[in-house]
Amino acid sequence: MGDDAATKNQQLHHHQVFDISVHVPPQGGSKCFDEDGRLKRTGTVWTSSAHIITAVIGSGVLSLAWATAQLGWVAGPSVMLLFSFVTYYTSTLLSACYRSGDSVTGTRNYTYMDAVRSNLGGAKVKICGYVQYLNLFGVSIGYTIASSISMMAINRSNCFHKSGGKNPCRINSNPYMIAFGVTEIIFSQIPDFDQLWWLSIVAAVMSFTYSTIGLGLGIAQVAENGKIMGSMTGISIGTVTATEKMWRSFQALGDIAFAYSYSLILIEIQDTIRSPPSESKTMKKATQISVAVTTLFYMLCGCMGYAAFGDLSPGNLLTGFGFYNPYWLLDIANAAIVIHLVGAYQVYAQPFFAFVEKTAAQKFPDSEFITKDIKHRIPGIGPYNLNLFRMIWRTAFVIITTVISMILPFFNDVVGLLGAFGFWPLTVYFPVEMYIVQKRIPKWSTRWLCLQTLSVACLIITIAAAAGSIAGVVSDLKVYKPFTASY
Repeated sequence: MGDDAATKNQQLHHHQVFDISVHVPPQGGSKCFDEDGRLKRTGTVWTSSAHIITAVIGSGVLSLAWATAQLGWVAGPSVMLLFSFVTYYTSTLLSACYRSGDSVTGTRNYTYMDAVRSNLGGAKVKICGYVQYLNLFGVSIGYTIASSISMMAINRSNCFHKSGGKNPCRINSNPYMIAFGVTEIIFSQIPDFDQLWWLSIVAAVMSFTYSTIGLGLGIAQVAENGKIMGSMTGISIGTVTATEKMWRSFQALGDIAFAYSYSLILIEIQDTIRSPPSESKTMKKATQISVAVTTLFYMLCGCMGYAAFGDLSPGNLLTGFGFYNPYWLLDIANAAIVIHLVGAYQVYAQPFFAFVEKTAAQKFPDSEFITKDIKHRIPGIGPYNLNLFRMIWRTAFVIITTVISMILPFFNDVVGLLGAFGFWPLTVYFPVEMYIVQKRIPKWSTRWLCLQTLSVACLIITIAAAAGSIAGVVSDLKVYKPFTASY
């Protein structure tokens, strides 16, 4: 991460509300400006890989042992490899659409929607916007719930340890969600995505920490059992009914798809990369590194968790090891999840914040409430531009996501659903369509047919995964009371 020192002179990025008032330097660029008059970008292969790993190795990794258990030793790892290949391939297609026209001198698209607008246009831009922002919103809720589960796991394991296992330690999740919300309100005041590079690096380190602990405990459990659990075809019929097995296998597809989804912020990450060399070259390298690292981790965590627990693999790997041994190690892992999710929440929420702020500034360019920055010096941090609209809107956003999390605490199914809905349009359909337009691939040519076949196959997987998740939500609703979730 040595190149990050340069990020001290942070750029005023496209996410700034103040898009309108950027000084345009003399043509041909200068030391501090890019060719389009915005401050110079400083991102590298390593910062981009850190951003991607932060976004990808989220809490998704913890449900992979459960997903592998539904599918078995043959289909589980194969599906993970398949998704990693699709994600890598479509990400390279998408990164080629960052500049319209020429890959070095073409016009830059600053966000996913800009890329769709300049390549496809029309109603597709609106559809893409709705899907992308609904997904970002859903992920924020999912992360709030996942972090509260980890905070409660720490509390419960300590309580169990103190009482020697006599106290069942029932805990209500609401205070933990509120605590997470308050933390996010503070971090949400960071004005710009590009100033979050350090948060991404901390979060990426944390995700390795808890994945490694999960992996280590899995290996220890296998050694203790003396044999590898699990079967070729997954959870046996008898443990679950045949229809349940089908729904759960579909839901496992949704979980794996969610574990890989980061296309929706790929262009935003690519827009932090300095050039030359061309951003798409750097992004290809970053995608290669991060998808390879992620897949290796996913295979290890998913397979080791399944080997340790077999049919009984838990929905969240770290809750499967009981509350006893070694309880402090589980606490470290759960604390790492919470720290990671604080960062990941921002990586997903910032593009949403930027979109609303940019739209507001365009609609009401004369409103001081929206466009005026009040300069403050914060002791120990330095100068800070306080913008009232930004402060109020971002705080409201965090409050809304926190309240919804408290109402719907079984969000794992709903996140599976969002993963399924977001996977096909954002990871496959739009990148494929934009690439066809960008590279002028003729209709019915072999290449065109291959790309469309990939798209249709992924659509079928998405529909199956969505159906599985809806079945999960329906069964959860049968026993459900709002605001009273306790574990």
